[in-house]
This record gives sequence, C-alpha cells and structure tokens, in this order.
Amino acid sequence: MSHLIRLAGISKSFTGRPVLQDVDFDVREGEVHALLGENGAGKSTLIKIMGGAHAPDSGIIMIEDKPRQFASPREAQRAGISTVHQELSFFAELTVAENIFLGHAPRTRVGSIDWTDMRRRSRALLHELDSGDLDIDAPMKRLSIADRQRVEIAKAMSRNARLLIMDEPTAALGDGDARRLIDVVKGLQARGVAIVYVSHRLPEIFALADRVTVLRDGRHIATAATKALSESRLVSMMVGRDLATLFHRSAKFPGETVLELKSLCRGNRVRDVTLALRAGQITGLAGLVGSGRTELALTVFGIAPAQSGRIAVLGKEVRIGSPRQARDLGISYVPEDRGQQGLVRRMSVAKNVSMAVLDRLGGRSPLLPFAKEKTLAARAIDRFKVRASGPAQIVNGLSGGSQQKVVLAKWLETDPRILILDEPTRGVDVGAKAEIHALMDKLAHQGMAILMISSDLPEVLGVSDRILVMSCGRIVADLGAEEASAEAVGTAMTAMPVGVAA
Repeated sequence: MSHLIRLAGISKSFTGRPVLQDVDFDVREGEVHALLGENGAGKSTLIKIMGGAHAPDSGIIMIEDKPRQFASPREAQRAGISTVHQELSFFAELTVAENIFLGHAPRTRVGSIDWTDMRRRSRALLHELDSGDLDIDAPMKRLSIADRQRVEIAKAMSRNARLLIMDEPTAALGDGDARRLIDVVKGLQARGVAIVYVSHRLPEIFALADRVTVLRDGRHIATAATKALSESRLVSMMVGRDLATLFHRSAKFPGETVLELKSLCRGNRVRDVTLALRAGQITGLAGLVGSGRTELALTVFGIAPAQSGRIAVLGKEVRIGSPRQARDLGISYVPEDRGQQGLVRRMSVAKNVSMAVLDRLGGRSPLLPFAKEKTLAARAIDRFKVRASGPAQIVNGLSGGSQQKVVLAKWLETDPRILILDEPTRGVDVGAKAEIHALMDKLAHQGMAILMISSDLPEVLGVSDRILVMSCGRIVADLGAEEASAEAVGTAMTAMPVGVAA
C-alpha cells in the first residue's frame, strides 16, 4: 500500500510552548490509522496541521510523495483531505442537503443553485453511507447527534475526500449509534477511503484500526500494527504506566446511610426505585441507554422532581424541588453532558468553579467576589491537576479531561455529602480517567457517598464497591463488588423487570 500522506519532522509551538516536537506520521491508501494519546499529547494540533487549520513551524507534508503546504482547510479539502470534528459544524436552520453542499452547491448553466441536482446527489451520498433513512429536507436542528454526524461525513464525501480525519466521532454517542458509525467507517474503508481515527475508546481501535500511532507530550512514541498490540501495552505507551493503575478501588468501611429512596417514581423512566447510599462507598449504577439512570439522577437532584415516593437524607425525610434545595441538603450532581449542562464554556475557569457557591461567597453584596473566585480556581487547578494557564483561562480552550475536572471542582466546592457522577470519564483520555478514579476513591475514604452512572462496564466493575443495575426505570440487581461480573451485570441490564410489558 502506498502512502497517501506523510508528515516528517513536524514541530509546532504556541506562545513559546512546544505542542509537537519532531513528529513523524503517515497514512496509507485505504487504511484506518488510529491516532492516540492523552489529552494534551498533541493529537488535535497534528490533525489540524493535516487538515490545513494550522501550519507547522517546521517539517514537511507530502501528498503522494509530493511536498504540499496548506494555507487553509479549503486547500486541504481540494487535496482530498476532510475533517469531521468532535464539535460538529453545521447550520441548524438549513436542511440536510443544504448542509452537505454548503459552499459548493451544484450550479445550473445560468449560475443559480441546482436544487434538484443537490437533492439527488445528497440522497446518493447518504445511500452510499448506509444512511438513506435520513430525510434530506429535514432541518439539522431536528436531527439527533448521531444523525448529524452522518451528515458531516456525507459533507466530507461530497468533496470527494480521499482522507477523512475523524476526531472522537463516538464520544457523544450511545453504544447502538457508535456501532452504526463504526459500520459506516468500515464501509468507507472498503471504498478505498483512508481514515485517521482519533478516539479514547480502545475497543473501537482494536475493532477498526490497521495501525496505531501514539503521541505523548507532543512526541511520537510508537507506530505499530494494531494486531501486534495488547490493550495493556497500548495504554502503557499512551500514559507511561501500567493498565492496572487505571482503576482505583481500595478496601473501604462504609458508614451510615446518607441517602435513602423509597418507591420513588417519575413518569415511566423512574419506577418504584428503592435504594440506599452509604457514606464512604462508591455505588456504580449500570444500565442500557434509556434504562432510567440519568432520569433517576435528575429526580434526586431536583431538576425533574419526584411525583411520588420518599427521599430521606441522614434519616430525615425531605422534599427536593430544585437543584438549590438538593445542594443545600448536601447533594451534588456532575451531569452527563459537561459542555451543555456542566459548564459555561465561554467563561473562565474561575467563573465556572465558583458558579455553584456564588451566593455563599458574596453574601448580600451585589458585587461578585472576584478575589475569592480567583482563589477557588487556583486551588482547583492545583488540587485537580487542571491543565490551564491560570484562573482566567476560558474553559473552551481546555482539554476534555480538564473541562471535566473543572465541573468536578465546581460541585465539590459545595462540600457535598452525596456526589452523583453521570458518565464522569466519557470523552476523557486514559490518564485523566485514572486521575478521576483516584479522586473518587479518595473522596469515598473521606466519607463521601458516591453514585457513579457509567456506560463503561469495565469502569463500573473496576471502581465500584457495589453495583446497582437499572432496566425500564427499575432497579433489577444489587451486586457486591466480589460477586459482580461482566456477565452478571450484562444479563441484568437486558432483563425485563416483573410487571413491565415487553
């Protein structure tokens, strides 16, 4: 197989800080080449250089053994290189077809847009991607994240992409949508399209990639055939330490019951839920998408208050009708979607960290306590190892792992007794994942009760002291760490609770 693109000696710095140092990388025609590394390893910068968004400070780019320089993403697109970014770029009010051909719509002989041809070609592209079910006349705002992603791929292919760069394409997808996207990628490869695939989901890498390149701290660590690597070896190359350090579960001695739910109900998604959380214990909550896990968290936190049932905190029955009431009772919730629900991404680290406790910092003063905000943020950056230039840095410029740490810091400033974490390590690299697991273990040892919702079964099994499983809005299993297994949890996840119609 010949090289489609080859980068040699690529270096790049921002404000004097090296981000890439003498990196080599190549992609062969028709292969899936995974690009891996922790957040901050240099992956994003490298794919932006390939895609024309950044120019390297030094090094060369070769397309089919001919030197090339890209002044813009459009020039890279003309050379057959397109990128599907993690943060999808689309116009919500425009239709699927209009988004696919945005900026290069087919024209009639008189120069106007040929709407008939555009719609025909859009249908053909989607059909080739096994996405013919999408309505080309639907506005993008009505589409799910998974469907928007398929439109982005169609947009790239409408420009006759020979190399498709995919940045964390499944990070925001459930398991079913992720499997469907993987099938799309395999279909593209079968048609001869080369793919650079960036992902933190290692099972996807082993299922898809022909080769893997690992970056660490801006340097090239290794390139190898995927089939020659084990998961533990791959993680070791990425983080410089053994896979066993990813999960932290030490012996704990659970204390008193701090949260008790009795026959809690909220519509069809939370049905007759009874459970108890104890101080000093990490309780994992597993279940399929739609099982009611997140809805249970929203009910306990007062975002979607319970319609019936009982909630008790430290043995005292309470009513929780708002997040503020939950916070004042010692309950904090780190949401599943940190970008939309956990952070204000255009604001600074300081503003975000202090957001949940502003009323406590400022008292009755109408002026925001800027000095206190800065102090809280500086403490959070140090305590949680947030990779930020300082309290004033805008959150949008942080890596996924550092953004998640900011959300954690925000809610830990409320000094909770009960911490609910919804997909706490989704979309973060393996290094940040290990740090978050270690933090959870430490908080539990300090007496906090933690409820961790996760779709990552190895995480649930590796971190939890106890595992609950939800199906159809009900708790269907309660397993101790010693008796829990992937088979036992998986079987419970797919079970149909008694009294629920199939």
